[in-house]
Amino acid sequence: MRLHVGCAMWTHKPWQGRFLPHPLPPGERLRSYATWCNAVEGNTTFYATPARDSVESWARQTGPDFRFVVKLPRSITHERRLTGADEELRSFLEAIEPLGPRAHALWVQLPGSFAPSDLGTLAGFLRGLPGSHRYAVEVRHRAFFDEPRSARLLEQVLAGVGAEWIPFDTVALFQSPPASDAEREAWTKKPRLPRRSHALTDRPIIRYIGRDDPARTAEGWRHWVGAVTEWLREGRSPTVFIHTPDNAEALMLARRFHDEVRARLPELEPLPEPEPAEPPTLF
Repeated sequence: MRLHVGCAMWTHKPWQGRFLPHPLPPGERLRSYATWCNAVEGNTTFYATPARDSVESWARQTGPDFRFVVKLPRSITHERRLTGADEELRSFLEAIEPLGPRAHALWVQLPGSFAPSDLGTLAGFLRGLPGSHRYAVEVRHRAFFDEPRSARLLEQVLAGVGAEWIPFDTVALFQSPPASDAEREAWTKKPRLPRRSHALTDRPIIRYIGRDDPARTAEGWRHWVGAVTEWLREGRSPTVFIHTPDNAEALMLARRFHDEVRARLPELEPLPEPEPAEPPTLF
């Protein structure tokens, strides 16, 4: 029984010298992060396909049980909208090959304009993907959340290829007016959608964003603590990513989420002990 938790990145300035040692060379940063969390969102791949030697470095810094949920490049999902992107997809799959089993799922994040009328395109795209990877789709069009028929059609498309639906839970973020600059910025950028918590596969993936106040973030994830606990009891293997608008406390909060689930399920395998941010002293 194992729960994977992580953040939206593995290096973040507010973590340096506080949670993670500083300075650290680029080839050591992910390794240090991986002593705190056992999963990470691969968001940088949305902006450009990484160089293969960079991906080889990611693999060297993590164990085979570490999970990357790697986002497909926007050239495939947003610019070409899943059509005529064979060359971009081939280059991307070749680049991430060194991750091996660490590539837990390839993440197809679709733009808010990708509507139920586009489901045929999504179905064709997913059917053409190689069976060597798992896939997960994130949609942001409101109809998938408000219209039961649209939700059912999307679930049918995903079930046909064994893909998961990734919810991005922003309910806590929008529960009350923003209280910081980072929260105000998040209000302009994050999707305001109802919470969805129905797992389609044995490996559900959750993205949750709270507030910059850790207490409010923890209050807002109570639903997920319960849902994840039940999934684990059912034999599923979930991955949960914790965000906050400024992400300053996200690394600590990801571990706190794991601790809260483990308090309900003591048999859950613990996370590794984090690497200290500063070397031990004699005094």
